Amino acid sequence: MFKKILIANRGEIACRVIKTARKMGIQSVAVYSDADKDALHVEMADEAVHIGPPPAAQSYLLADRIVAACRETGAEAVHPGYGFLSERQSFPEALAKVGVVFIGPNPGAISAMGDKIESKKLAAKAKVNTVPGYIGEISGVDHALRIATEIGYPVMVKASAGGGGKGLRVVQNADEMAQAFQSAMNEARASFGDDRIFVEKFVTQPRHIEIQVLGDKHGNTIHLGERECSIQRRHQKVIEEAPSPFLDMETRMAMGAQAVALAKAVNYDSAGTVEFIVDGDRNFYFLEMNTRLQVEHPVTELVTGVDLVEQMIRVAAGEKLSITQKDISWKGWAVESRIYAEDPYRNFLPSIGRLVRYRPPAEGKTGEGIVRNDTGVFEGGEISMFYDPMIAKLCTHAASRSEAIALQAQALDAFYIDGIQHNVPFLQAVMHNQRFQSGRLTTGFIAEEFPEGFHGIALGDQTERTLAAVAAFVRARDLVRSRQISGQISAPAALARDWVVHIEDRDHRVAISAGSVDQIQIALVGKDGAERSVAIATDWEPSQPVFRALVDGKPMAVQIEQRVDGIVLTHGGAKVVARVFRPRDAELAKLMPIKVAPDTSKLLLCPMPGLVVSINVEVGQEVKGGETLAVVEAMKMENVLRAERDGIIAKINAKKGDSLAVDAVILEFE
Repeated sequence: MFKKILIANRGEIACRVIKTARKMGIQSVAVYSDADKDALHVEMADEAVHIGPPPAAQSYLLADRIVAACRETGAEAVHPGYGFLSERQSFPEALAKVGVVFIGPNPGAISAMGDKIESKKLAAKAKVNTVPGYIGEISGVDHALRIATEIGYPVMVKASAGGGGKGLRVVQNADEMAQAFQSAMNEARASFGDDRIFVEKFVTQPRHIEIQVLGDKHGNTIHLGERECSIQRRHQKVIEEAPSPFLDMETRMAMGAQAVALAKAVNYDSAGTVEFIVDGDRNFYFLEMNTRLQVEHPVTELVTGVDLVEQMIRVAAGEKLSITQKDISWKGWAVESRIYAEDPYRNFLPSIGRLVRYRPPAEGKTGEGIVRNDTGVFEGGEISMFYDPMIAKLCTHAASRSEAIALQAQALDAFYIDGIQHNVPFLQAVMHNQRFQSGRLTTGFIAEEFPEGFHGIALGDQTERTLAAVAAFVRARDLVRSRQISGQISAPAALARDWVVHIEDRDHRVAISAGSVDQIQIALVGKDGAERSVAIATDWEPSQPVFRALVDGKPMAVQIEQRVDGIVLTHGGAKVVARVFRPRDAELAKLMPIKVAPDTSKLLLCPMPGLVVSINVEVGQEVKGGETLAVVEAMKMENVLRAERDGIIAKINAKKGDSLAVDAVILEFE
């Protein structure tokens, strides 16, 4: 077994590998760019080596820097994580030349499966079901148009060396092809250094279901079942689970058998994933094979009990698999939510900056199951514009799917992040979505369920009343504490009993009685004057951002932010401001004027911090609704900004190559 390994990656996956290495008694070496000098993976590792400036192309993507770091530290093997160099055939070959072991598949398997065009040819030869399409490289836009016409729209324009949704566009008609083809090429070139493109049919009503395979260097190959990855946005996975709520055992084993056959065809000897598109009749088609560890591997680990990183290390060291196909069983259900630094209220645009507060829920066993949080950040750390905006992967495991979803929702409620925007409210909305809970999923789920974008989740009447009780409790605890401060000039007045909690243009009458900080009773008052007591048991203190309590005997977590204009409550995907008044003050508050937001309808604002790739219009030009105005790149993804309606360009304030802040004015309309 290795004594020291180097992790050629960053963020949560580097931290994840370090944890298993530590468990196995193996020393770890981290590598870092200038942007990551204070990162968590650097602190966790036994050693760390600086490899260059922030851009990945000048640091994490340079194989010679990794090789030099191995020589410097004496690392015997390298785990590549995912992304970066993990699927480049030249990387393990470069390591082999200096006697360093690659913790991943052999170069031949990477070559055969890492190229999407060649992998489809090989899969077809191995009699694996494949998606209808043109198996070959597309020479240009005209070629792509001809192929799309033959296949029939919609089609997918896809980078051959792509992954993670980069270099991929769904094209609905011929008019969209030129822009989609160019953007896919640009993203592929920037992310993978390879701009080859192919075209295939876009399967309607598809599910994205993948099979985890594991092989060793002695010819043994097994599968560990499937992961359901259909909840995607912009072709990037957002929520994953294992097993799939759609597959029966017959289909599961048939997909597993095809995945194993494909792996054996290329002598696959590590952990890898065979991705399939599955239609509504459980017909499945090979999509691609990822010759690396997947982001969503924790859900497979939770339901099978197999540490995939450990298996990768052992196989790389030459050991035989200690488990056979008969040893694999699936217990319970696991759900994973990817928590990103992005603003769901602004079309999920990336958010960068410092994590002023980062308080994830407690990990480990709970009464309902297991909570696991894979992360690579820490409170006070910074989310950089140079890399993927993932903050963490929150996983829950329970006996059933409904229980795992309920536990995930509870854990998301308790996940407190401040300083940047994040997608936790959106993830909560999905957890509470009836279609998601019923398991009726497709890759179009988000677009279909949130066609106008995400604007928060509506509170149910019962939840709103419960939050009103929580707000009253928080206000009462503050008042009671202030009345117990010693040395006051005069004795404080007794706490008033009647209050009004204003939430979402509705008033909730509340009765409060308190003998001490620990003895506060809350009652909701109905229109008929009848009171219904709400039992709240908690040790919450005003300095704590998460209010954890038993409310009427049920566990509840509410994020609390006390401001001058009220108490901001975040729960279940909803964020509301509760204002707690005395009855007369509530009447006067309704007379206060409402501040009107400034009119920005004639401005094109930069939706995220990013680099201007192109300005596609000129001053005086007439544009139609939907026409491309500009393209902005942020976190390795190109974002096309289009006109919302017809208009004339009056002024252009930015040019190609400019770095813009969020809300910077790109251009103005007449």
